[in-house]
Amino acid sequence: MEASGGIDNPAFVPSSPSFRRMAPEPRAEEEVTSTSYLSGSPEEQTPPSGPPEQSELPEQSKPPKPPKPPKPLKPPKPLKPLKLPKPPEPPSSKPRERVQVQPVELEEGLCGWGNFTPAYLQRWNNPKGYLFYYCLLALTQGIVVNGLVNISISTIEKRYQLSSFMTGLVSSSYDISFCLLSLFVSFYGERGHKPRWLAFASFMLGFGSLIFSLPHFTSGKYQLASVFKDTCPLTGFNNTCQHYITSSLSNYLYVFILGQMLLGIGGTPLYTLGTAFIDDSVPTHLSSLYIGIGYAMSVLGPAIGYVLGGQLLTIYIDANVNMEIDITEDDPRWLGAWWIGFLISCLLGWSLIIPFSCFPKHLPGTSVVRAGKVSQVHQDNNITKFEDAEFGKSFKDFPASLLILLKNPAFMCLVLSTTTEALITTGFATFLPKYIENQFGKSSSYAATLGGIVLIPGAALGQILGGVIVSRFRMSCKEAMKFAAFSSSAAFLLTMTLIFMKCPNEAFAGVFQPFKGAESIGNITAPCNLRCNCSRSFYYPVCGRDSLQYFSPCIAACTASDKIEHQKVYYNCSCVGQKKRLLSTVEGDVIDAQAGKCESRCKNLPIFFAFFFATVVFTFMSGTPITVAILRCVFDRQHSLALGVQFMLIRLLGTIPGPICFGIAIDSSCVLWDINDCGVRGACRIYDNPKMAYMLVGISFVATRTPMSVGNTFPKRPTVDH
Repeated sequence: MEASGGIDNPAFVPSSPSFRRMAPEPRAEEEVTSTSYLSGSPEEQTPPSGPPEQSELPEQSKPPKPPKPPKPLKPPKPLKPLKLPKPPEPPSSKPRERVQVQPVELEEGLCGWGNFTPAYLQRWNNPKGYLFYYCLLALTQGIVVNGLVNISISTIEKRYQLSSFMTGLVSSSYDISFCLLSLFVSFYGERGHKPRWLAFASFMLGFGSLIFSLPHFTSGKYQLASVFKDTCPLTGFNNTCQHYITSSLSNYLYVFILGQMLLGIGGTPLYTLGTAFIDDSVPTHLSSLYIGIGYAMSVLGPAIGYVLGGQLLTIYIDANVNMEIDITEDDPRWLGAWWIGFLISCLLGWSLIIPFSCFPKHLPGTSVVRAGKVSQVHQDNNITKFEDAEFGKSFKDFPASLLILLKNPAFMCLVLSTTTEALITTGFATFLPKYIENQFGKSSSYAATLGGIVLIPGAALGQILGGVIVSRFRMSCKEAMKFAAFSSSAAFLLTMTLIFMKCPNEAFAGVFQPFKGAESIGNITAPCNLRCNCSRSFYYPVCGRDSLQYFSPCIAACTASDKIEHQKVYYNCSCVGQKKRLLSTVEGDVIDAQAGKCESRCKNLPIFFAFFFATVVFTFMSGTPITVAILRCVFDRQHSLALGVQFMLIRLLGTIPGPICFGIAIDSSCVLWDINDCGVRGACRIYDNPKMAYMLVGISFVATRTPMSVGNTFPKRPTVDH
């Protein structure tokens, strides 16, 4: 147009060759072209609606050149997109595509069964509703597995004539079952219906509890043994070695093992699929809070189990049978109703089957939550495998998926840190009552109560605090790992301070102090009690008026006993030395000894509790951040399998060997063993307190060095937005 002297008509400007080059471009550029009409002059904002040469040529003064007008008439075709009066799409197109990139197969449905989806059930169809029932299931599992089983094991041992090795096998059956099934359940359950897996877990927890209580109803009534005399007989008697005759009651061992393994089957989906379902359903910053609350409830479960089981043991074992008994709880022959708690747990477990079965496969909004998350997975060549939607659906993919996890350095460091934490916590949880009992001279029941007061609230507080802190500061994977490393380091330093709160050995006749008239130590048999022929398998400590502690009234050579205000006292004790304190009855009889241990001279118990409580809080504070970091550093489709591997290794390297290592360390500090009439060594009765403290702190020192460096292991790689 410029080269010729033709008509200067603005209608021909869009028909230039430059517009012809823009026509084939994508839709986004067409939208930019269309917006140019809206931003120009009023004349340019009105797009041409018809043939320009017919509508505007007659108004011009100069005649147009005939050959040139047809050429610019062809391009108006590309202007057809202007007929779509839609607003510009670039701002909203990206988010829409991001949501569609994530799972198309997510089944987000209503709460109910099939077509039965009443409106009142939909108020539970959200992460908070699921968390409520998850906490109830975790609470039930903690009550039965870590509470009732532990507090009932000694009663079961006496009732069914089981050895300590057999009861230890019963306790380990849960972990064995968990280890065998955790990988397969987590692998297959990842793509399955996780809430229904938890409904199955509820059924198995109830069924396992029922099976565990079954021996009580099939073994008949409990037969009381003859009364045992604890004083020195006036005329000596000869102890005879009577070998233990295996009773048919010991065959119930296999029923208890079966019950524990069923409980293990029920516990496997809870901490693998159940935890992964929480993480899938809530945003990243809330995931740690929800998981921390769930883990805290699993810690409160054992506390409730101990309290409930302790109260039930005050009821006679055959409470379901109408019979009169003439013994009290103080009698060594007393056995409590251990089986009632397992029936209650059975009902609690089965009551959760219906709520879990009505949840959909994915909660509403899961797709949006997943789309908004940023994966911080360790980057390597394996990412191409997870681009295949079919990967992980068949068992042939299981070895490859497992190998990917084992080659993930961040994941393995996190898992190893949890195993060392589990080794220490299970070891201390198992032997803390024994440690308090021997270090501070408390009774076994009082020591167990104090241990529960420190462990349970401290563990629950640590789990909740860890989740709240990670959620409040919206920590990334690396920040959560650094926070876990800080918590473990603080727990490590606090553990080291426990070495300064040990107690000296108490005055014990024949062990740390000689008997009256004797010079040597290391033997509880002395000339003063030689005529009594006392059994070393009957440990019933008494405190003499000379402030020495004696193994039993018989070892103290006491010949008479009485009860004064619910306190058993002893007279005429030949081995008790000169009076250092005067105890007498109303009648004027001198009391030589009274039942129980002497009052400890060590006053470090309050300081020990304060520091140990802080140690427990910091130890469990790292639990939730580590779990969150594990879920962030693995692929989405490996969440359940990653938790399965974690809990399997926790049991193989933590909870199973933990009590064994602590038990070996404590046994190495034993100075007086229980030896029965046949010469067979039994349990340890007296420990060397300083040596015990050094051994336990030494194990903690070795185990806690691993998690201290976890925070620096996360690879500095780019994250993947998916």
